[in-house]
Amino acid sequence: MTVELDGETLTPDEVVAVAREDERVALTDDARERIRASRERVVDVVESGEPVYGLNTGFGDLVDQRIPPERIEQLQTNLVRSHAAGAGRELAREEVRAMMVTRINALAKGYSGVREVVVDHLVAMCNAGVHPVVKSRGSLGASGDLAPLAHMSLVLLGEGEADVDDGPDATRRLPGDEALAAAGLDPLSLAPKEGLALVNGTQLTVGVAALAVVDAERLVRTADLAGAFTTEVALGTTASSDPAIHDVRPHDGQRESAARVRRVTAGSEVVEAHRNCDRVQDAYSLRCLPQVHGAVRDAVAHLRAAVEVELNSATDNPLVFPADRVDDRASGTDRAAVLSGGNFHGAPLALRLEYLRLALVDLAAVSERRIDRLLNPNLQEAHLPPFLAPDSGVQSGYMIAQYTAAALLNEMRALGAASTDNTPVSGGQEDHVSMSAGSATNLRRALANARTVVATELVCAAQAAEFVDDAFDADGPLALGAGTGAAYDLIRQVVPPLSTDRPVHADVEAVESLLDRGLFEEAVAEALGDA
Repeated sequence: MTVELDGETLTPDEVVAVAREDERVALTDDARERIRASRERVVDVVESGEPVYGLNTGFGDLVDQRIPPERIEQLQTNLVRSHAAGAGRELAREEVRAMMVTRINALAKGYSGVREVVVDHLVAMCNAGVHPVVKSRGSLGASGDLAPLAHMSLVLLGEGEADVDDGPDATRRLPGDEALAAAGLDPLSLAPKEGLALVNGTQLTVGVAALAVVDAERLVRTADLAGAFTTEVALGTTASSDPAIHDVRPHDGQRESAARVRRVTAGSEVVEAHRNCDRVQDAYSLRCLPQVHGAVRDAVAHLRAAVEVELNSATDNPLVFPADRVDDRASGTDRAAVLSGGNFHGAPLALRLEYLRLALVDLAAVSERRIDRLLNPNLQEAHLPPFLAPDSGVQSGYMIAQYTAAALLNEMRALGAASTDNTPVSGGQEDHVSMSAGSATNLRRALANARTVVATELVCAAQAAEFVDDAFDADGPLALGAGTGAAYDLIRQVVPPLSTDRPVHADVEAVESLLDRGLFEEAVAEALGDA
């Protein structure tokens, strides 16, 4: 598979394919034509001698300083060097690749004015496994993700450092010029507008957000499975997922989660055996699963919609247009118009990233409550031993797994909303920023924590399944649902039933790995005939 980049159709799933699965990328012919046309407009404006921000002026608060023609190349190079001022951990390989592919696609729209060779260098680096070393901190989300993008762009100049793929699971860290040489490339000298076009934009934010969207969609689907499994082995009822309930409150996510619960528990002899029990209704963490999980689904969809737009947007500044396309030509020539705006501002992503982060807190919270209902002797059904330990008292079972889930939930609640902060920079010229990269980073952390909590619920549900038959006078073992049974079988491939105390972190980590690789979805789809 090759992901074709045209500036118009890139999807979050394709970002994942490039970032995690090392799919190759290529520019379409139409994108190349747009890039060349945009560059011709920049040349036309530069040759006119008219002062234009980013082409022949200083940056930020230095906007009023005119740069003579003989120093414009130095201006662009100095911009990249000076803006590589990041701090903190280095971005993970997949984050760097996500940032690279989204930067290529933004340039492919043809409004940034760079030469074709610049984009070709980024394409070649991506395909050859040359990944710039990028510091994760330093972006304010306006003027875009300046510092991280500058670290990425340094390697184009033959500066900075890059990790170069060197066989399966092996990399070499090389200086920028040697990393380019490993891909058969020479360092670039930047022409007018190119430095600014490379560092100005939302590509760290949207790259990380694209990864997060796909991860969150997988997580909420698996959380539906985990909640349905807990409902089943805790002898709850799936009646709360009846379509009649959700048809009269038809939120999309709610209806989808309810349908998921019904599908994965279909054919369950356990559910059928206690269908006519005396209990009128379950606790909220079971009964309100469709409402809570459905609201999280809606939050993920809200972010996906923004990411799909942002992936295919021009987000640097200024932007270069044909003169006949604009109403108010601030600067340019008869052929071209250069407009300064704020497409680099990360607010459209930041606020939705925060919304999903908060939604994931609730997803983890309801999952943690279901874990407690499986473990807590004051809440459990009679067939379940305290903390799911076969010899409780002597054994603690999964008692402390719930502690860890609670600690992870607390950390999620303490992350805070990066996008509600504002610190003016650049001498007050850039006086309102989005902090969107911080919002994206916090969402990544929240996703990791929520994934561990849901994995813990799956581990505990599988252990509770070992005791279900004790609740009935059945002639033989009762079958779990088609989907929940497939989940149980998958878990038992990596986690044996708990017969005596052991370090349970390994159980959770093994199941989390299954979740992270999408294996629960594959197993359930096969069991339901959806594969």
